[in-house]
Amino acid sequence: MLPTANQGITVILCQSLTNTFTPIFIVRIDERTRNVFILAGDDIQIEIYSNGNWRFL
Repeated sequence: MLPTANQGITVILCQSLTNTFTPIFIVRIDERTRNVFILAGDDIQIEIYSNGNWRFL
């Protein structure tokens, strides 16, 4: 399953994290909701919705 076009923001968020040398441990698409989940660093959790909006968890 591929992310939606609006979820392309994932690439920008991942790039921002790696530019600060923050390790990215998980990038996962929830098949039920089509949301992208990113787990990075010690406690950074980001959820990206299918409409392109995102939030820190």
